[in-house]
Amino acid sequence: MSLDAQAIAASAGRPPEALTRRDVAHALLRIRAAEASAALPDIRRQLIAAGNPLSAPFWDGTALMLRKIADNSALVADVQRWLEATGTEPAQIIGMLVWDDVAERSELQQEIYELLVAHLEELLAAGQIDPDALAAGDAAALREHRRRQEEWMMAPLPDGRVPMWTVIDESDDEFLAEWAEAEADALAELLDNLSELAGRPVPGRDLQTASEHLRTVLTDGQPAWPRELLTACAGLGGAELPADDAELWLRLAAGIVAPADELPDAPGSGLLDADGLTEDEQAMVALCALDHYDWLAVSTALARGGPGTAASATALARYVSEYDPEEVDDQADAAAGMFLHVVALWRVLGAVDDEERLTPLGWWGIPTAVQLAWEPDDQEQ
Repeated sequence: MSLDAQAIAASAGRPPEALTRRDVAHALLRIRAAEASAALPDIRRQLIAAGNPLSAPFWDGTALMLRKIADNSALVADVQRWLEATGTEPAQIIGMLVWDDVAERSELQQEIYELLVAHLEELLAAGQIDPDALAAGDAAALREHRRRQEEWMMAPLPDGRVPMWTVIDESDDEFLAEWAEAEADALAELLDNLSELAGRPVPGRDLQTASEHLRTVLTDGQPAWPRELLTACAGLGGAELPADDAELWLRLAAGIVAPADELPDAPGSGLLDADGLTEDEQAMVALCALDHYDWLAVSTALARGGPGTAASATALARYVSEYDPEEVDDQADAAAGMFLHVVALWRVLGAVDDEERLTPLGWWGIPTAVQLAWEPDDQEQ
């Protein structure tokens, strides 16, 4: 059955005379663009007859968009801008929030989304939104439209919920749950890999020497690098250093895998890169960008290789690429760049030597530190 005003009204749950531009736009997107273009004139006549003419700019812009979709020249961003210009389609990005695609939205996110749509419909009915100005790309109208949406998202609902934080908190919870699941899977695989290998003894004298060096490095008054970076990664800011050498070393090494704290504010300090980041900030970004798979591949390869194994940034990136041949890795150069910071810190810990090869201390400590970083917080170490 071809699309008409009655079918759109049935889908939207309101009579033809109350249909919005958004109702019409979404209905047109649900069928093939060629069919939608053919149905458009009749739909327009039917809505005029129902006393709901919408506007000539809307119909002209819709006809143009459908032609672009039909000839595959329309970008996703073009379609989104067209939808938002209806006046009641929420912006894709509002402040810190990026809406999920419809199929991926949770019930809560969809609820908040629909409440925002209803709010925009009220503003449209009250004449506070001019869809034709939005469609024309009027900068002032677009800014005000975004401002109104962000204002609503930050205002409490009657039940006390603040839409912005309600949706973001849920997204954070989902991300943390997914992260914890990935961490548990990686830990299980790492333990399975390590179980196939002979024991890695603790090199007591090397550990003592490295720990004495680290206690000096972490003393106030020492150079900011690597003191501030190691302290932040290990979450040792303001705390006394562990008295036990193994505990200190492993905590610092585990912090490289899973940084615990942010760097202290130090405006204007150090050289800045093109993005305005200090060297420590660049390192922290790189450490946080490495994921469970990266660390699983690297720690497994080093454990299997033993002392003397190549541990340069390039070698570490290669281990990630080689760990699972079925995994597609087309960012080896980028991974090597991130591992540069890891190798620099491992050298301070004594885990790699000046020739960027694994030491006996690193052979024992790196896989153990990765395991420590992934164990649940409430698990006894």
